[in-house]
Amino acid sequence: MTQQLLSIVAAFYNEEEAIPAFFREIEAAVRALDVGVEYVCVNDGSSDATLALLRRQMAATPNIRVVNLARNFGKEAAISAGLAHARGSAVIVIDADLQDPPSLIPAFVAKWREGYDVVYGVRASRMADSFLKRVTARMFYALFNRLTDVQIPPGAGDFRLMNRRVVDALLALPERNRFMKGLFAWVGFRQTGVEFVREARVAGRSGWSYRRLTDFAIDGLTSFSIAPLRLASFSGVLVSLLGFVYAAFLVARTLIFGADVPGYASVMVVMMFLGGVQLFCLGLIGEYLGRLYIEAKGRPLYIVADVFSESEAPEEETSSLAAE
Repeated sequence: MTQQLLSIVAAFYNEEEAIPAFFREIEAAVRALDVGVEYVCVNDGSSDATLALLRRQMAATPNIRVVNLARNFGKEAAISAGLAHARGSAVIVIDADLQDPPSLIPAFVAKWREGYDVVYGVRASRMADSFLKRVTARMFYALFNRLTDVQIPPGAGDFRLMNRRVVDALLALPERNRFMKGLFAWVGFRQTGVEFVREARVAGRSGWSYRRLTDFAIDGLTSFSIAPLRLASFSGVLVSLLGFVYAAFLVARTLIFGADVPGYASVMVVMMFLGGVQLFCLGLIGEYLGRLYIEAKGRPLYIVADVFSESEAPEEETSSLAAE
Protein backbone atom coordinates (compact mmCIF):
# COMPACT_ATOMS: atom_id res chain seq x y z
CA MET A 1 0.00 0.00 0.00
CA THR A 2 1.35 3.40 -1.00
CA GLN A 3 2.00 5.70 1.96
CA GLN A 4 -0.23 8.78 2.04
CA LEU A 5 1.41 12.17 1.64
CA LEU A 6 0.68 15.04 4.02
CA SER A 7 1.49 18.55 2.76
CA ILE A 8 2.23 21.28 5.30
CA VAL A 9 1.70 24.76 3.85
CA ALA A 10 3.07 27.84 5.61
CA ALA A 11 3.33 31.44 4.41
CA PHE A 12 6.42 33.36 5.51
CA TYR A 13 6.69 37.14 5.57
CA ASN A 14 9.78 38.47 7.39
CA GLU A 15 9.89 35.43 9.69
CA GLU A 16 13.66 34.86 9.76
CA GLU A 17 13.75 34.61 13.57
CA ALA A 18 10.96 32.03 13.70
CA ILE A 19 12.21 29.60 11.04
CA PRO A 20 14.47 27.36 13.21
CA ALA A 21 11.80 26.91 15.92
CA PHE A 22 9.09 26.37 13.31
CA PHE A 23 10.81 23.41 11.67
CA ARG A 24 11.97 22.01 14.99
CA GLU A 25 8.42 21.85 16.36
CA ILE A 26 6.84 20.73 13.09
CA GLU A 27 9.27 17.85 12.68
CA ALA A 28 8.73 16.77 16.29
CA ALA A 29 4.94 16.77 15.75
CA VAL A 30 4.94 14.70 12.53
CA ARG A 31 7.73 12.27 13.46
CA ALA A 32 5.37 9.61 14.80
CA LEU A 33 2.80 9.90 12.00
CA ASP A 34 2.49 7.03 9.54
CA VAL A 35 2.43 9.37 6.54
CA GLY A 36 4.92 10.94 4.20
CA VAL A 37 5.39 14.65 4.77
CA GLU A 38 6.25 17.49 2.42
CA TYR A 39 6.70 21.16 3.33
CA VAL A 40 5.48 23.91 1.03
CA CYS A 41 6.96 27.18 2.26
CA VAL A 42 5.72 30.34 0.53
CA ASN A 43 7.99 33.35 0.82
CA ASP A 44 5.55 36.23 0.46
CA GLY A 45 8.00 38.90 -0.65
CA SER A 46 10.02 39.03 2.58
CA SER A 47 12.55 41.85 2.87
CA ASP A 48 14.75 40.09 5.44
CA ALA A 49 16.73 36.82 5.22
CA THR A 50 13.65 34.59 5.20
CA LEU A 51 14.22 33.24 1.69
CA ALA A 52 17.90 32.50 2.29
CA LEU A 53 17.12 30.70 5.55
CA LEU A 54 14.36 28.64 3.95
CA ARG A 55 16.74 27.54 1.20
CA ARG A 56 19.36 26.69 3.82
CA GLN A 57 16.76 24.65 5.73
CA MET A 58 16.33 22.46 2.66
CA ALA A 59 19.71 20.84 3.38
CA ALA A 60 18.58 19.76 6.87
CA THR A 61 14.92 18.90 6.24
CA PRO A 62 13.85 16.60 3.40
CA ASN A 63 10.92 17.26 1.08
CA ILE A 64 10.89 21.06 1.27
CA ARG A 65 9.65 23.14 -1.63
CA VAL A 66 10.09 26.91 -1.37
CA VAL A 67 7.69 28.98 -3.47
CA ASN A 68 9.12 32.47 -3.82
CA LEU A 69 6.54 35.11 -4.79
CA ALA A 70 7.64 38.06 -6.90
CA ARG A 71 6.53 40.50 -4.19
CA ASN A 72 4.31 40.68 -1.12
CA PHE A 73 0.83 39.70 -2.29
CA GLY A 74 -0.70 39.21 1.17
CA LYS A 75 -1.49 36.20 3.30
CA GLU A 76 -4.61 35.12 1.40
CA ALA A 77 -2.70 34.97 -1.90
CA ALA A 78 0.27 33.26 -0.26
CA ILE A 79 -1.96 30.53 1.19
CA SER A 80 -3.53 30.04 -2.24
CA ALA A 81 -0.07 29.72 -3.79
CA GLY A 82 0.86 27.10 -1.21
CA LEU A 83 -2.31 25.11 -1.84
CA ALA A 84 -1.63 25.21 -5.60
CA HIS A 85 1.84 23.69 -5.08
CA ALA A 86 0.85 21.09 -2.46
CA ARG A 87 0.70 17.51 -3.72
CA GLY A 88 -0.51 15.67 -0.62
CA SER A 89 -3.66 13.64 -0.05
CA ALA A 90 -4.25 16.06 2.81
CA VAL A 91 -2.97 19.59 3.31
CA ILE A 92 -2.38 21.44 6.58
CA VAL A 93 -2.29 25.24 6.59
CA ILE A 94 -0.37 26.66 9.55
CA ASP A 95 1.11 30.02 10.54
CA ALA A 96 4.89 30.30 10.59
CA ASP A 97 4.95 32.22 13.89
CA LEU A 98 3.92 29.08 15.87
CA GLN A 99 0.82 30.69 17.35
CA ASP A 100 -0.87 27.66 15.82
CA PRO A 101 0.62 24.73 17.79
CA PRO A 102 2.14 22.00 15.57
CA SER A 103 1.45 19.56 18.42
CA LEU A 104 -2.18 19.57 17.25
CA ILE A 105 -1.29 18.02 13.88
CA PRO A 106 -1.59 14.36 15.08
CA ALA A 107 -5.13 15.14 16.33
CA PHE A 108 -5.97 16.65 12.94
CA VAL A 109 -4.70 13.55 11.15
CA ALA A 110 -6.66 11.27 13.49
CA LYS A 111 -9.89 13.16 12.72
CA TRP A 112 -9.09 13.01 9.00
CA ARG A 113 -8.73 9.24 9.22
CA GLU A 114 -12.12 9.11 10.92
CA GLY A 115 -13.60 10.45 7.69
CA TYR A 116 -13.65 14.22 8.10
CA ASP A 117 -12.76 16.28 5.04
CA VAL A 118 -11.79 19.39 7.01
CA VAL A 119 -10.41 19.58 10.54
CA TYR A 120 -9.92 23.12 11.83
CA GLY A 121 -8.43 24.53 14.99
CA VAL A 122 -10.71 26.52 17.30
CA ARG A 123 -9.28 28.87 19.90
CA ALA A 124 -10.46 27.80 23.33
CA SER A 125 -9.95 31.30 24.73
CA ARG A 126 -9.01 34.81 23.59
CA MET A 127 -7.81 35.99 26.99
CA ALA A 128 -4.32 36.55 25.58
CA ASP A 129 -5.75 39.26 23.29
CA SER A 130 -6.50 42.81 24.33
CA PHE A 131 -10.03 43.68 25.45
CA LEU A 132 -10.65 45.68 22.26
CA LYS A 133 -9.49 42.84 20.03
CA ARG A 134 -11.68 40.32 21.86
CA VAL A 135 -14.75 42.53 21.53
CA THR A 136 -14.20 43.37 17.86
CA ALA A 137 -13.49 39.73 16.98
CA ARG A 138 -16.71 38.64 18.70
CA MET A 139 -18.65 41.34 16.87
CA PHE A 140 -17.18 40.37 13.51
CA TYR A 141 -18.02 36.67 13.80
CA ALA A 142 -21.55 37.47 15.00
CA LEU A 143 -22.13 39.99 12.19
CA PHE A 144 -20.62 37.76 9.49
CA ASN A 145 -22.65 34.72 10.50
CA ARG A 146 -25.81 36.82 10.70
CA LEU A 147 -25.45 38.55 7.33
CA THR A 148 -24.15 35.67 5.21
CA ASP A 149 -25.21 32.15 4.32
CA VAL A 150 -21.74 30.92 5.31
CA GLN A 151 -21.14 30.11 8.96
CA ILE A 152 -17.62 30.56 10.34
CA PRO A 153 -17.10 28.92 13.74
CA PRO A 154 -16.11 31.69 16.20
CA GLY A 155 -12.45 31.27 17.06
CA ALA A 156 -11.60 29.33 13.89
CA GLY A 157 -8.73 30.63 11.78
CA ASP A 158 -6.65 29.40 8.86
CA PHE A 159 -5.05 26.58 10.88
CA ARG A 160 -6.65 23.43 9.50
CA LEU A 161 -6.29 20.14 7.64
CA MET A 162 -8.11 19.63 4.32
CA ASN A 163 -8.24 16.55 2.16
CA ARG A 164 -7.42 16.66 -1.53
CA ARG A 165 -10.96 17.16 -2.85
CA VAL A 166 -11.45 20.20 -0.59
CA VAL A 167 -8.16 21.71 -1.78
CA ASP A 168 -9.12 21.08 -5.42
CA ALA A 169 -12.48 22.77 -4.81
CA LEU A 170 -10.75 25.84 -3.35
CA LEU A 171 -8.30 26.05 -6.24
CA ALA A 172 -11.19 25.93 -8.72
CA LEU A 173 -12.66 29.16 -7.33
CA PRO A 174 -11.74 32.01 -9.71
CA GLU A 175 -12.20 35.04 -7.45
CA ARG A 176 -9.29 37.33 -6.62
CA ASN A 177 -10.73 39.04 -3.55
CA ARG A 178 -10.15 35.98 -1.40
CA PHE A 179 -11.32 35.80 2.20
CA MET A 180 -9.96 32.36 3.00
CA LYS A 181 -11.85 31.82 6.26
CA GLY A 182 -15.09 32.29 4.36
CA LEU A 183 -13.98 30.15 1.42
CA PHE A 184 -12.95 27.32 3.75
CA ALA A 185 -16.49 27.28 5.12
CA TRP A 186 -18.22 27.95 1.78
CA VAL A 187 -16.94 24.81 0.04
CA GLY A 188 -18.67 22.71 2.67
CA PHE A 189 -17.86 18.99 3.03
CA ARG A 190 -17.70 17.22 6.37
CA GLN A 191 -15.96 19.47 8.89
CA THR A 192 -15.10 19.35 12.58
CA GLY A 193 -13.14 21.47 15.03
CA VAL A 194 -10.43 20.77 17.58
CA GLU A 195 -9.89 23.23 20.42
CA PHE A 196 -6.44 24.60 21.23
CA VAL A 197 -4.81 27.36 23.21
CA ARG A 198 -3.19 29.95 20.96
CA GLU A 199 0.36 30.72 22.01
CA ALA A 200 2.30 33.95 21.77
CA ARG A 201 4.45 34.54 18.69
CA VAL A 202 7.75 32.68 18.93
CA ALA A 203 9.56 35.70 17.45
CA GLY A 204 9.00 38.98 15.65
CA ARG A 205 5.94 41.20 15.62
CA SER A 206 2.53 40.78 14.05
CA GLY A 207 1.90 42.75 10.88
CA TRP A 208 -1.84 42.91 11.58
CA SER A 209 -2.67 46.44 12.73
CA TYR A 210 -6.22 47.45 13.64
CA ARG A 211 -6.49 49.21 10.28
CA ARG A 212 -5.53 46.04 8.40
CA LEU A 213 -7.93 43.98 10.52
CA THR A 214 -10.73 46.45 9.74
CA ASP A 215 -9.99 46.21 6.00
CA PHE A 216 -9.89 42.43 6.34
CA ALA A 217 -13.31 42.38 8.03
CA ILE A 218 -14.83 44.62 5.34
CA ASP A 219 -13.38 42.37 2.63
CA GLY A 220 -14.90 39.34 4.31
CA LEU A 221 -18.38 40.83 4.64
CA THR A 222 -18.54 42.24 1.13
CA SER A 223 -17.16 39.02 -0.39
CA PHE A 224 -19.95 36.88 1.00
CA SER A 225 -22.99 39.10 1.43
CA ILE A 226 -24.98 41.81 -0.37
CA ALA A 227 -26.75 42.66 2.89
CA PRO A 228 -24.91 46.01 3.16
CA LEU A 229 -26.36 47.04 -0.22
CA ARG A 230 -29.80 46.09 0.97
CA LEU A 231 -29.17 48.11 4.11
CA ALA A 232 -28.46 51.11 1.90
CA SER A 233 -31.76 50.57 0.06
CA PHE A 234 -33.72 50.22 3.29
CA SER A 235 -32.02 53.33 4.64
CA GLY A 236 -33.18 55.28 1.58
CA VAL A 237 -36.76 54.08 2.01
CA LEU A 238 -36.73 54.85 5.72
CA VAL A 239 -35.34 58.36 5.23
CA SER A 240 -37.95 59.06 2.54
CA LEU A 241 -40.77 57.94 4.83
CA LEU A 242 -39.43 60.10 7.65
CA GLY A 243 -39.24 63.02 5.22
CA PHE A 244 -42.88 62.61 4.19
CA VAL A 245 -44.00 62.29 7.82
CA TYR A 246 -42.05 65.40 8.81
CA ALA A 247 -43.45 67.33 5.82
CA ALA A 248 -47.02 66.35 6.79
CA PHE A 249 -46.33 67.41 10.37
CA LEU A 250 -45.10 70.86 9.26
CA VAL A 251 -48.12 71.40 6.98
CA ALA A 252 -50.55 70.34 9.71
CA ARG A 253 -48.79 72.48 12.32
CA THR A 254 -48.91 75.56 10.07
CA LEU A 255 -52.56 75.11 9.02
CA ILE A 256 -53.93 74.23 12.45
CA PHE A 257 -51.81 76.26 14.82
CA GLY A 258 -50.49 78.91 12.47
CA ALA A 259 -46.94 78.26 13.66
CA ASP A 260 -44.01 79.32 11.53
CA VAL A 261 -42.02 76.67 9.70
CA PRO A 262 -38.71 76.05 11.57
CA GLY A 263 -35.86 77.90 9.97
CA TYR A 264 -32.13 77.63 9.50
CA ALA A 265 -31.27 75.19 12.32
CA SER A 266 -33.82 72.54 11.34
CA VAL A 267 -32.90 72.82 7.64
CA MET A 268 -29.21 72.35 8.41
CA VAL A 269 -29.91 69.32 10.60
CA VAL A 270 -32.01 67.67 7.89
CA MET A 271 -29.46 68.45 5.17
CA MET A 272 -26.55 67.04 7.20
CA PHE A 273 -28.53 63.93 8.06
CA LEU A 274 -29.53 63.30 4.45
CA GLY A 275 -26.00 64.05 3.25
CA GLY A 276 -24.57 61.54 5.71
CA VAL A 277 -27.00 58.83 4.60
CA GLN A 278 -26.22 59.49 0.93
CA LEU A 279 -22.46 59.35 1.46
CA PHE A 280 -22.82 56.15 3.50
CA CYS A 281 -24.81 54.51 0.70
CA LEU A 282 -22.37 55.70 -1.94
CA GLY A 283 -19.51 54.27 0.12
CA LEU A 284 -21.20 50.86 0.24
CA ILE A 285 -21.80 50.93 -3.51
CA GLY A 286 -18.18 51.96 -4.03
CA GLU A 287 -16.93 48.96 -2.01
CA TYR A 288 -18.77 46.53 -4.24
CA LEU A 289 -17.93 48.45 -7.42
CA GLY A 290 -14.24 48.36 -6.49
CA ARG A 291 -14.38 44.60 -6.12
CA LEU A 292 -16.07 44.25 -9.50
CA TYR A 293 -13.32 46.41 -11.00
CA ILE A 294 -10.59 44.20 -9.55
CA GLU A 295 -12.29 41.01 -10.72
CA ALA A 296 -12.93 42.43 -14.19
CA LYS A 297 -9.24 43.21 -14.74
CA GLY A 298 -8.43 39.54 -14.36
CA ARG A 299 -4.92 40.02 -12.99
CA PRO A 300 -3.23 36.95 -11.47
CA LEU A 301 -3.79 36.41 -7.78
CA TYR A 302 -0.03 36.11 -7.35
CA ILE A 303 3.13 35.74 -9.43
CA VAL A 304 5.72 33.10 -8.60
CA ALA A 305 9.30 34.20 -9.23
CA ASP A 306 11.00 30.89 -8.38
CA VAL A 307 10.28 27.44 -7.00
CA PHE A 308 13.19 25.83 -5.16
CA SER A 309 13.13 22.09 -4.60
CA GLU A 310 15.51 19.81 -2.69
CA SER A 311 18.02 19.94 -5.52
CA GLU A 312 18.38 23.70 -4.89
CA ALA A 313 17.82 24.26 -8.62
CA PRO A 314 15.25 27.04 -9.10
CA GLU A 315 12.45 26.39 -11.52
CA GLU A 316 11.48 29.49 -13.49
CA GLU A 317 7.76 30.00 -13.20
CA THR A 318 5.29 32.81 -13.71
CA SER A 319 2.06 30.93 -13.23
CA SER A 320 -0.80 32.05 -11.04
CA LEU A 321 -3.82 30.45 -9.45
CA ALA A 322 -5.98 31.77 -12.25
CA ALA A 323 -3.78 30.11 -14.85
CA GLU A 324 -3.66 26.81 -12.99
